[in-house]
Amino acid sequence: MDVTFAVLADGANVTQDGKLNILGIFNALGASQFPAAHPQMFLVMRFEATRAEEGKTKKIEIQLADGDGGKLFTVGANLVVPTGTPGSAIRMNHILGMNGVQFPRPGDYVFNVLVGDDQKAAVDLKLVEAKVESRPA
Repeated sequence: MDVTFAVLADGANVTQDGKLNILGIFNALGASQFPAAHPQMFLVMRFEATRAEEGKTKKIEIQLADGDGGKLFTVGANLVVPTGTPGSAIRMNHILGMNGVQFPRPGDYVFNVLVGDDQKAAVDLKLVEAKVESRPA
């Protein structure tokens, strides 16, 4: 199973008929002070499996790491590959919503997407210290 794309976004959903909607894709965030918490973000992914993988359970893991490779958090789940349409790859949209993610300092971060023990995608995120200008009274 592969990851055909993975992005960070302000919002995402899947419609009843399976369409994936993504709003506000980003790869950088600014904060006036650190540690900083981002109120809400979504990691949006599309997995693609072959017909030979139908019915099999795949271990999925998402890791957020800092620029030094230190893990801030890990989320895991098991995904059962559904039955597909003959002659087509099996595509599965997944959205991981995250609230209040803490970033200890400015710099580079990465969301690693693993299937089993294999890294299938990496989504980079840069945290920048934004200067707040004071206005005269």
